[in-house]
Order: sequence, then C-alpha cells, then structure tokens
Amino acid sequence: MLRRMLKLAAGQRLIARSPFDEIDFLDERSKRRQAMILSIAEQRRLEPIAPPLLRTLIVLLGDTGLRVRMEALSLKLQDIDIQKRLIYVRQSKTPAGRRVLETTNHCLGALREWMNVTGPNFSPFVFANPNKPDVPLKSVRKTWARALKAAKLEWRPIYDLRATFASRLSGLGTADNQVAGILSSTQARLNWPFIHLKSRTA
Repeated sequence: MLRRMLKLAAGQRLIARSPFDEIDFLDERSKRRQAMILSIAEQRRLEPIAPPLLRTLIVLLGDTGLRVRMEALSLKLQDIDIQKRLIYVRQSKTPAGRRVLETTNHCLGALREWMNVTGPNFSPFVFANPNKPDVPLKSVRKTWARALKAAKLEWRPIYDLRATFASRLSGLGTADNQVAGILSSTQARLNWPFIHLKSRTA
C-alpha cells in the first residue's frame, strides 16, 4: 500500500520520485515458489493410497481451500453441520478468515465417513491427535510425504491444496474476486458443486 501511495505521489509530482523505484527485492512473486496444483487424476490416485485421516484432509482442503494447521486441523465436530452442509471456520489467520463454507458432496461424504470412524466421543476435534485426543493434530507432513511417494507423485507441501482449490474454482469460470472472497470472506458460501468429484455417499 505504501509503495502504491508513493508511486501515485510521484505521478502527481508531489514528490520527486518514490524510494521504492530502485528496490527490486520487493518483487516477491517472481522469486516465490509456485504452488503445484494437484490434478483430478492425481487426486484419484492419491486418495485410495492415503490413510483414512489423510484422505479426509486431502478432500477437505481440495474442496474448501482451508489453511492446513490453523483452519482445517483445528476444526471441531461442532464446526461441521452435516444436515445444512456447512463448515464453520472459527479460527483463522485473520478475523476476516472466519467464515462459513458450504461443502461439496465429495467433501461431505469424506467427512461423514471419517466422523463415523472416530465417533462422537473420541475427541471434540475432527482431526485429533491419536495419543492426546483432547488436542488437534499439529502436522501430517510425514504421512503426506509417504502418500505422495506411494502414489508416485512429485513432492509438494500439502498447503498447495489451497492453491489447487482456487485453481479449480477459476477453471469453473469463477471470477478472481469471488475466489478470493471464498478463501477469506466472513460469509463465503460455495453454491456450486465440483462436477469432477462425486460423493461416494450420495
């Protein structure tokens, strides 16, 4: 924002020039690692190989764009309304990240299957630490790496599933500002299904 303000000031001759003009390290996008999008075919190879918990997390991240640790892994059972098909994101990186998401059939089926496995009394968290059910998992890094290797897929951080979600929405013709709103809006309702992934529990 400051860079933009100074550029406008220089354009209106309020200042001689912006001090940002000679700084090239701010061009982060060209130096930042680009996310590797998980294709539908790759996800179909990965899901059957992944352990049930990881499979559920993969579907959740790919169909909602949630942040891994702060949003997905911290989800509680009370945050998921199966009947209304809603996920309440109560913890996020910023206050604007607290939002309501309408889930897809595929995601709903995966969550229902996983919650039936764990049961309502094991933990208040959807993805609980198996050794300490009263706290959520902090990471699935090793399990994720093993699943990628078993599926013969190139390694990428699981966080790239957030970019995968955004890419799929764009591919369905969603405007960029709508995609950004779904990822971080206070009231983000996903009102269209992913036609490429069908629920196993219709």
